[in-house]
Amino acid sequence: MQTVNLGAGHGGRMLLISALLFLATTVSVLTRAQTMDAWLGDLTPISRSDWNTGNAAHLYERAGFGGTPVEIDVLAGLSPSRAVERLVYFKGVPDQSLAAFDHSGIFKPGLDPFLPSRPATTDAAKTDGRALGVDVKAGGNRPIQPVVNEFFYWLRASRLETDRVAYWWANRMLTSTRPLEEKMALFWHGHFATNEDKVRDYRKMLQQLAIFQTRGLGNFRELLIAVARDPAMLAFLDAGVNVKGAPNENFAREIMELFTMGVGHYSESDVREAARAFTGWNFQGLEFYVNRDLHDSGEKTVLGKRGSFDGVEVIDLILAQPTTAEYLAAKLYRYFVREALDREFQQELGRRLKALDYEIAPFLALLFSSRDFYSSASMGTRIKPPVELVIGTYRKLGLSTVPGVPDFNRVTGGLGQRLLHPPTVAGWSGGRSWITPGLLFERGNFVLDVVFPDIGFIPPDRYPTLTPNILLVHERLREGVDISNATRPAGMDAEGTMMAASNLLADRDEAFNTRYGSYRGWQMAIERVKPIVRQTARLDLAGMVAHAALATPGEVVNYFSERFFSVTLAAKKRAELAEFLVEQLGTTDISRAQTYLEEPLRVLLHLMLSLPEYQLG
Repeated sequence: MQTVNLGAGHGGRMLLISALLFLATTVSVLTRAQTMDAWLGDLTPISRSDWNTGNAAHLYERAGFGGTPVEIDVLAGLSPSRAVERLVYFKGVPDQSLAAFDHSGIFKPGLDPFLPSRPATTDAAKTDGRALGVDVKAGGNRPIQPVVNEFFYWLRASRLETDRVAYWWANRMLTSTRPLEEKMALFWHGHFATNEDKVRDYRKMLQQLAIFQTRGLGNFRELLIAVARDPAMLAFLDAGVNVKGAPNENFAREIMELFTMGVGHYSESDVREAARAFTGWNFQGLEFYVNRDLHDSGEKTVLGKRGSFDGVEVIDLILAQPTTAEYLAAKLYRYFVREALDREFQQELGRRLKALDYEIAPFLALLFSSRDFYSSASMGTRIKPPVELVIGTYRKLGLSTVPGVPDFNRVTGGLGQRLLHPPTVAGWSGGRSWITPGLLFERGNFVLDVVFPDIGFIPPDRYPTLTPNILLVHERLREGVDISNATRPAGMDAEGTMMAASNLLADRDEAFNTRYGSYRGWQMAIERVKPIVRQTARLDLAGMVAHAALATPGEVVNYFSERFFSVTLAAKKRAELAEFLVEQLGTTDISRAQTYLEEPLRVLLHLMLSLPEYQLG
């Protein structure tokens, strides 16, 4: 093991880049498929005699976000079949009452339909005398300015509210007694990837998330139809321009390529013909509807079949293809079990899913019960995606709420997985793309910011992070600069930086000012969107150690290893970590360090959770 020098100032960015480069290489080695064993590819259920605490912890990790020692002990005390039933079908799990999302009340009916751009909005205002529910001024300077302000207001407010939705969802992941519901919602969010940046309506994103949460473990056909009719997906894939006589192929292509069959199992003709079946599919507000005048009801040939198909009938044609079950089964397998999957085993998984009529819960129960799931190649070989890393860390720390410091959205976004903002319609790449030397460094910094909160933290939901130059506009206006000069780009002199307030009246005549609209949009959004609660993690590692009755640094290291890690740390590494803790404590007797124990434990935990082994689950 290469020594990771924490240095004297452990409140700073402690991990050395050279060490991280070494650790990143180690991750690559650790994620290779391990030695072949007799259970590899065996879908036979694991027996009671082979069931143990390690297997229960593995099941909790993959079917949820990791478990606490108490939760894992409960699961280990059940039979394997009962344990799987508990996590997949929630048998024996008490009813839960999770709070609904607390809306800020930012939406106004006039905002719908929200126009696609600022130019489209101002053109509509010039033509109709109003847009987005706001009238053009009858006279005076900048008559269209109120409309422009409203346009930017909704852009900013919807994004800020979407960040609140992400926090709400993260808290569900952390506290739900049915973690697989949220884990499946996370899987489908990456599978049917839509992004608020294009949808531009948090309500649609929240409604789509509800589909994933309530239908994610049900029948795939029903889920696929619900998503195909979902306003977020229809907006994201440009349903409004998919009309009879001029079909848009976006949705038809993505449903075949990314959602069901994969590349190479359909023709370009299939895409064009299927697109005709989805013409006229659109939404009004949050409701799906079919515009019959824009729907092409003529005969189509799709996947070798001919008929006057509509969208649902095309979906059924796709689901009838053997490759669809294989594609979906393989994607589920790679997400929940392991990356390596040969062609023959993929075909077998596809047959099993098809025989279950695309019912997701029993298929997952099959996987979670199998010997293959508990083989050496499957356990501790999956790189944790950022959201799972963060939520799993909080769960294992015993937290009951997601801290506001560090910011959940900024942390997960910095690690490559910002909820409700997947990078493309293909979702996140996953696997080894989650780990680079830089990203591993940031994973360590996430732990650092949990155990030693950043005292310079600035809440991003109270700060115009996307357009920081807006702060310059604000400062200029406070100095009495007129709007035209205050909104000049940075670097352009404002013709005198300390103008009197009366000079505001001498502003130039124009229809509107875009930069001022962006400025006012931020102001109104921050005023109206409820702030995210900003508490730090309330940790008590010393209390955790006392509760476990740990007497020596070696016992502490072993306890942290068992509580937080899916991969067993080598004896030599555990010995080095114990030696490190001795140096921090100045003693080998934990009881003698009680009055100052907390800080050394936090330093140790940061070091341990920055190791490559912790990135695997």
